[in-house]
Amino acid sequence: MYLDENNALAWITRNGESVTESQFAILQAAACEPDTKALPPLEAHHNLVEEAARLILSEERSIGGQLGRPSGARFRTYERLKDYASEVEGTLYSTPALKQVIEAIYRYPLRQAATDTLNRQLRSGISNADLAALVIERWETERLCIIEQERQTQEPQIVCSLGLRTA
Repeated sequence: MYLDENNALAWITRNGESVTESQFAILQAAACEPDTKALPPLEAHHNLVEEAARLILSEERSIGGQLGRPSGARFRTYERLKDYASEVEGTLYSTPALKQVIEAIYRYPLRQAATDTLNRQLRSGISNADLAALVIERWETERLCIIEQERQTQEPQIVCSLGLRTA
């Protein structure tokens, strides 16, 4: 499912119960050889896809709200910068730009290029100070967020659905 510049996957049982939303685990389970024969879909396939979409949407709203999933670049960057702002409060590093960028990350979705860069930097162990500098530079050059007036509100889209038969 494509939702607010993000892709989401959900694996649910025939009963509509969540197995996992780990993209890695789902793609690993779906891996097959190119010559693997396709099986017919379950009769309830579309109902299950609808249930999975509902699950993803409900978790988007309840976990982290508009910041997205706790594992996402936007959520992690916001949390790291909030912690950093608390650490540097009252010092020269506590700047209006830092406060402004924290607010911007909360209010606006990240551009895809910014998400990719932040994911890479977060994986590599970037320090909070360097993360703040990177994000402030992106904000000042208008390469961080998609500001509301630029956005066109989109409904979530189901791009693909796949039925898995496990042993």
